[in-house]
Amino acid sequence: MARIAGVNLPNDKRVEIGLTYIYGIGPTRATEILERAGVSPDTRVKDLTEQEVATLRREVEQFEVEGDLRRKVVGCIQRLKDINAYRGIRHKRRLPARGQRTRANARTLKGPRPAKAGKKR
Repeated sequence: MARIAGVNLPNDKRVEIGLTYIYGIGPTRATEILERAGVSPDTRVKDLTEQEVATLRREVEQFEVEGDLRRKVVGCIQRLKDINAYRGIRHKRRLPARGQRTRANARTLKGPRPAKAGKKR
């Protein structure tokens, strides 16, 4: 099992997909990392050699991933809240911050609909 950036990559997946388990690495960046490291994207994680894993680790370290990136994102949101920016207020109220409508949707952020008392069928 390869461990890169503090994340155990799943053994049975292709390296290209396995790298996306790291926070901050998506499909495009995973492909870019593999090209730079000279590793075939079709290789399974369990088939990687120690040298290839070390090369991938070095390439991933060049990007801001996992804990550092999470802290940065939380810090940016906290700054918006502190200065009372519109987006910060939306975050505080747990509402969509990017202009989506809230009359009918936004259930993920708003939570389940409140039960209405006395409603009968």
